[in-house]
Amino acid sequence: MICPHCEKNLLRKERPDNTCSHCRRTYALDPKTNSLGLSDLRVRRILAKVTEEGRIAVVPDQLWYALSRKRLKESRFAPGCASASLGAGLFVGFFAIVAGITYLLLVSGALLLAAAGFAFARAAGVSRGFPVMSRAAFRSEALAPWRNVYGGLPPGVVDDSPPVPSRAGVRAPSEAQPAAVLLCPDRSITAFLVADGLPARYGIAPAKDLDAVRALPTRGPVIVLHDADAHGELLVRQVRECLGQRTVIDAGLPLRTVRRLAQAVPYRDKQEKPDRETMARLTALGEFTEEELKWLGKGWRFPLVGMPPARLLAAVTRVAEQVTRSADPERRRAASVGFMTWPGPAAQDHAGER
Repeated sequence: MICPHCEKNLLRKERPDNTCSHCRRTYALDPKTNSLGLSDLRVRRILAKVTEEGRIAVVPDQLWYALSRKRLKESRFAPGCASASLGAGLFVGFFAIVAGITYLLLVSGALLLAAAGFAFARAAGVSRGFPVMSRAAFRSEALAPWRNVYGGLPPGVVDDSPPVPSRAGVRAPSEAQPAAVLLCPDRSITAFLVADGLPARYGIAPAKDLDAVRALPTRGPVIVLHDADAHGELLVRQVRECLGQRTVIDAGLPLRTVRRLAQAVPYRDKQEKPDRETMARLTALGEFTEEELKWLGKGWRFPLVGMPPARLLAAVTRVAEQVTRSADPERRRAASVGFMTWPGPAAQDHAGER
């Protein structure tokens, strides 16, 4: 590991208690002691990408996703078991033939069969998509040690605990009626947009659920920002049913589009797997293929925190400009389309690692 302070290459024995034996300074993260293999230098390197070299602020969950992308693509099912079983099976089989011990041939066959099973499971993607470090664990296992060593979050990462200050330093007057409402169930994404000044700049009021939308003193359009998952696909329909004739704009991630993009890395969360009722409602819509329903039913999702932050900010900004500055006919036309786009194949992806 490279010391983040003196840049010396340190062996494991040269960095006891996360302290460099050369410069005697303490660092926060050792790749050998956390499941994501994080180091201080790696966190800084990825942060420089996702913040566009400090041009924008991000929240912890966006950093978590950027650091997790590579591991989310890999299957973690029984690592090493296939090769170990194969090697043991071949050795036992060879010994059984040489020694003429029949029952060892059965043992060899069982080991070879197990090796084939492990290899098939890994090839089929069993366990792929499950984070090795959850969003919640990232805060305690990575950010907490960082705070202890450096006295705060990494530069460019804002605390998404409410209230979140605006980097733009502009606030809409408290007595002013909001021009529109931004409904986003993911509090961290709302915090990201607030920290970068978008709601204040366009006079848009954030809301976390329908009750919050109804409580706001406005009948302006409702912009719905959501993940591409089972719950997100139903959210816009639910909002439209509940708000009647009020303009509702679907600004969420388009499932069918992002699934075709190699750089859009999905993940699964066992605790947020859709239940039977949710899947029955999705099926009844008749808008999804059997393969898409199966994919959603397994809990797969493309999260908003996984979209490159600069592109997410730009996409929501375009929606805000359309809603707050356009004439009514254009606003109605905007309600029928999704504005969110993932970076195309030729675009530089700042959310991951190369």
